[in-house]
Amino acid sequence: MAKKLEWVDQEIAALKENGLYNNIRTLSSPQGDWLTVDGKQVLNFCSNNYLGLANHPGLVAAAREALLKYGIGPGAVRSIAGTMDIHLELEKRFAKFKGVESAITFQSGFCANLATIPALVGKEDIIFSDELNHASIIDGCRLSGATNVKFVHADPGALEQTIRDNEGKYRRGLIITDGVFSMDGDIAPLDKYADVAEKHDLMLMVDDAHGEGVMGRGGRGIVDHYHLHGRVDVEIGTMSKAFGVMGGVVAGNAKIVEWLRQRGRPFLFSSAATPPDVAACIAAIDVLEENNDLVNQLWENTRFFKREMGGLGFDTGVSVTPITPIMLGEAEMAQLFSKQLFDEGVFAMPLGFPTVPKGKARIRVMISAAHTQDDLDKGLAAFEKVGKALGVIK
Repeated sequence: MAKKLEWVDQEIAALKENGLYNNIRTLSSPQGDWLTVDGKQVLNFCSNNYLGLANHPGLVAAAREALLKYGIGPGAVRSIAGTMDIHLELEKRFAKFKGVESAITFQSGFCANLATIPALVGKEDIIFSDELNHASIIDGCRLSGATNVKFVHADPGALEQTIRDNEGKYRRGLIITDGVFSMDGDIAPLDKYADVAEKHDLMLMVDDAHGEGVMGRGGRGIVDHYHLHGRVDVEIGTMSKAFGVMGGVVAGNAKIVEWLRQRGRPFLFSSAATPPDVAACIAAIDVLEENNDLVNQLWENTRFFKREMGGLGFDTGVSVTPITPIMLGEAEMAQLFSKQLFDEGVFAMPLGFPTVPKGKARIRVMISAAHTQDDLDKGLAAFEKVGKALGVIK
């Protein structure tokens, strides 16, 4: 028998031996505060469904209506025959919601990063990237061919020094950071980065995937949170988290958006987003513009859960957002903790290397506006029981 794929068996065996093998569970229910996972009804502490919109009746109705009007698939890329009036409506509405000059949508937030970074910089250029930036940013940087220089996480002084160390070595420069960091739940000092970018005449880009619908006035994001309108060239967002649907978006400077319509490869070479998804995204903006109730509930739930977990003795790291990591150290402990939580009716998956550094494995709890007080109380009771059984807390 051919041996060419034996290495795959060896690598998978090593993952299992080191507690790093990802056992992917299966859902058979809509997203919400409770899910049916592997046939069991469990409390959902995993999803990025921050505002509970993934099964919102208004979004479902909008998708159904668009399905009947436009059909299922777009049938083409945006630049040939795939741009429908509903795509343009979403881009106009999103730009208005964010308070920016213009916006362009993509198939996912991941695609938005892969489209934008290589379009802005190339082999003669440089990228200054936070060392904890998301994988989609890292891949976009690699695709661009630009020199990629990392700077110490969330450190404006380190960014400044890194720029000085590379003066005169590049044509164009781009500073890139996540807005909300998805593993630790901390936020970038974007106001300080804006000062640095302007001082050195560099483009500034923020990936606000976990800030859209969460940070800022009524969920308008990290730029709004810092009152930086007009000072950040590119905001990357996603419709798959707080907005509860699917798709990516680039918002900001109109010149950059126009350039991406000409040179953003996923825009040019991959079929457009489906009409039902686009309609649901517009409906999500409707919900957010109507009032701030869901955003306020999300933060109320977040403050309560963090306070109670801290009182129980759990380490929730440096998080200042609804992303709440329960720091456990080794991957084996995180996997065991997750399994026992599931036995107690709580769905909270473990995260280990390479998603997070070795020795910093965790359970990442994603708080949602959909969680009721009873949900949170049940979740806390399960964490307390498992934490004491495993010796994580006393």
